[in-house]
Amino acid sequence: MQAGEASATSIAVEPLQTGVWARAGARLEALFDAERDQLPLWLPVGLGLGIAAWFALPRESAWIGFLLAAAGAVAGSLAVGRGTRWGRSIAIFCLAAACGCGLIWTKAERVAAPRLAFPKVAEFTASVESFQRLPAKESVRLVVKPIDAPALPTLLRINVDEDKALAVAPGAKIRLKAWLMPPPSMAVPGSYDFARVAWFQGLGGTGRALGEIQVVEAAESQSWRARLASWRQQLADHIGARLQAGAAGIATALATGDQGAIPEEDAEAMRRSGLAHLLSVSGLHLTAAVGAVMLLTLKLLALSPTLALRWRLTLIAAAAGALAGIAYTLLTGAEVPTVRACVASLLILLGVALGREAFTMRLLAVGALIILLLWPESMAGASFQLSFAAIGAIVALHEHPRVKALLARRDEGFGAKAGRLVLGLILTGLAVEIALAPIALYHFHKAGFYGALANIVAIPLTTFVVMPLEALALLLDLVGLGAPFWWLTEQSLSLLLRLAHVTAAAPGAVALLPSMPRGAFALMVLGGIWTCLWRTRWRVGGLVAVAIGAAWAISIPTPDLIISGDGRHLAVRTRDGGFALLRGRAGDYIRDTLSEASGYEGELLAIEDLPAAACSADLCATDIVREGRKWRLLATRSIRYVDFGPLAKACAEADIVVSERRLPRTCVPRWLKADRDFLSRSGGLSIVLGREPSVISVAGRVGDHPWVQHPGTRK
Repeated sequence: MQAGEASATSIAVEPLQTGVWARAGARLEALFDAERDQLPLWLPVGLGLGIAAWFALPRESAWIGFLLAAAGAVAGSLAVGRGTRWGRSIAIFCLAAACGCGLIWTKAERVAAPRLAFPKVAEFTASVESFQRLPAKESVRLVVKPIDAPALPTLLRINVDEDKALAVAPGAKIRLKAWLMPPPSMAVPGSYDFARVAWFQGLGGTGRALGEIQVVEAAESQSWRARLASWRQQLADHIGARLQAGAAGIATALATGDQGAIPEEDAEAMRRSGLAHLLSVSGLHLTAAVGAVMLLTLKLLALSPTLALRWRLTLIAAAAGALAGIAYTLLTGAEVPTVRACVASLLILLGVALGREAFTMRLLAVGALIILLLWPESMAGASFQLSFAAIGAIVALHEHPRVKALLARRDEGFGAKAGRLVLGLILTGLAVEIALAPIALYHFHKAGFYGALANIVAIPLTTFVVMPLEALALLLDLVGLGAPFWWLTEQSLSLLLRLAHVTAAAPGAVALLPSMPRGAFALMVLGGIWTCLWRTRWRVGGLVAVAIGAAWAISIPTPDLIISGDGRHLAVRTRDGGFALLRGRAGDYIRDTLSEASGYEGELLAIEDLPAAACSADLCATDIVREGRKWRLLATRSIRYVDFGPLAKACAEADIVVSERRLPRTCVPRWLKADRDFLSRSGGLSIVLGREPSVISVAGRVGDHPWVQHPGTRK
């Protein structure tokens, strides 16, 4: 009787389960069938997900685990969804993710190059690989290849005072003495990781030249890269001689992609006002250049009736635009946004030549796929993320049926047309600002509020006034008639700078946020992609993910203590929400780094100015009160000898001790001893105090990736 009941139950449950799975599978199949035109767009997303996973996961065992999980997902989706569109789609997506993880892992191993293990002074002969002027800093940045120093890395980046590099050029051989150091990692959690960038560029060290530079052998034959760099520098020097400092810096950035000539106050104003994207040569600039060349070519050729009747002038103009786009990309250094824009432009021009309609979101996906296959490391950089987020938001907005209907051309008066145009610009600006805000907050800890409004003026001004005037000025300089156009260019750039400074100075212009958790950032990015790529109702799920990620990011508490990786600098949060520095005379770089990591933009105080602080030339102590608990902080401020007895007593009375030196074993604080030994393993620290204190370390952020140099290792 019991056996019969069990048999009956199993028979009843099995059809029920089969029915549930069948209905779920049918629902999935219907959804994927409705989105079949959008499915190819997810191929670069899968590839990017795998690349991002490799950067985010800490060590080799986790990377292998991700690859195995992706392979299992491929097999599972093919088995469960056999013969279905959704099964194949998920399998391809997971396969792309596995390929992305394997691709970046392989490239990271392939580009491995010798690196400095410790700072040192060296004198050596080297060939100059590249030469970049930084007028705003009155210096020159050289990338050199040592010749007679086998103990040095194969590539070094050296900063040289401008007046000491007058005779230096790409391809020359020079003799110099320099202070060299390993490529620096994050100073504090969430800051810029130059070590990662240097690893993929093959740079084994950075430094500064000491004394004079001797040119051993002048540059003779140059590689095409060196020649392009030389032409780019000559163009930058020519522009710098025609315009004033601020205008010259922006004009140089638009023409060559080199932002080194922009004064720091102007660059900061552009960032705070949401106009910094205008400085990075990308789709906006390349589209303007290609469009101008195409229009000019078409109009000139159309002047000949013979050519107009016998030749396809559109095809010829498209070819001229393609050549102009490639030349502009190479001239500006072939950065990721420019290459992406160039690829997209070439595909559009190919579609024009073939008489086919251009699918902009697909073109964006193809551009992303090409960039990720050739330069997978760019996925981790702000440039790639900002560029594709901005273009993706614009395309998704203007492909939406309601927006299309709202902004479509129609028979109406001039006022209505102008209003519709302004409305389109405002909507586009808002879409771009919303898309870029999480990325800006994650990488730079700040985002502009008024960028959408500023861009309504700045984008047309740059595209239709500044760039054409600058191009005409350069062209007419060939016959000595460019002066009037240089004056007009300077006036238009001055207007752009004035707009940036006014916007940046407006109250509440910038939102600041401490280091954002990777999980919150991932939710916002993936939610945004989900919303932009799908077309049916389930795209709303992406907005839910964005909202959860934003709430998570905002809920992260401000750190109470931030410690740099070398132990020399720290910032402690004051009772009024400000921050105070251990060394009040710290330079601009460390001040900016600590301000960004803390999400605080006000004036940084000196720790000795705090009411509860007691400082000498060698030691500084202060109290931090959080949630009713008092934390005693002790930090060293010099490398001079301190008697062990008094030091041991001060350590015993402290909860946290921070030092750039190795402290004796007799120094035992109640909670944390962050001396040189500890910080060499952990890197910089971000600490939140309270009833349950938490510590975030640089080591926890970077893991065991190839560019991480652990104590005592030499690579």
